[in-house]
Amino acid sequence: MKKTILILSCLALVIFISSFTKGKNNNSKNRIAAEVVSTVPTEEESIFLEYNNIPFVGKMYNGFREAIAFKESQGQYDIVNSYGYLGKYQFGRSTLERFNIYDTHRFLNTPKLQEQAFLALCSLNKWILRKDIERTVGKKIDGIKITESGILAAAHLAGAGNVKKFLRSNGDFYFSDAFGSSVRNYLKQFSGYDVSFIEADKKPEIKH
Repeated sequence: MKKTILILSCLALVIFISSFTKGKNNNSKNRIAAEVVSTVPTEEESIFLEYNNIPFVGKMYNGFREAIAFKESQGQYDIVNSYGYLGKYQFGRSTLERFNIYDTHRFLNTPKLQEQAFLALCSLNKWILRKDIERTVGKKIDGIKITESGILAAAHLAGAGNVKKFLRSNGDFYFSDAFGSSVRNYLKQFSGYDVSFIEADKKPEIKH
């Protein structure tokens, strides 16, 4: 009888210790998970992160810029294409000079500067196209539902002036780059992102 009681007591003790350890492990895992979540940057913080291998997804500004970056360069900061376009977003030299960026070597090696330049160009294009955005967003042109993000993406490809021509001609004006990407393609491919984060600015400045 005493032997049976001793065995049962030992079993109870093992179960108690096991449950305590399990609870401790779960708490530890939850704490680690909380720490991981807490390190995820806000949208404003992540704009200037100097990493090109973090997959920002979704339909907000980060998703928009990463989708364009993948289309332009597969997200590579240091790339120069055969036509001389530079970096993650494939900037032309004349566009960079508009923002007082003349040192292309530094530009290619400074991810933060590239992110600032992209945001600045979007802000400028949003200002140039503000009336067209107001008039055409939500309408269909040449079978494409027009969105603000589609307009800004097309402006990145073709320039704000060519996007104006497309919208104001009701789709009759055609533009494509040397690789065959067109205003029409970009309006469709990059539609539906929330780019309200981008502020229209006639003279956006970059601190560099």
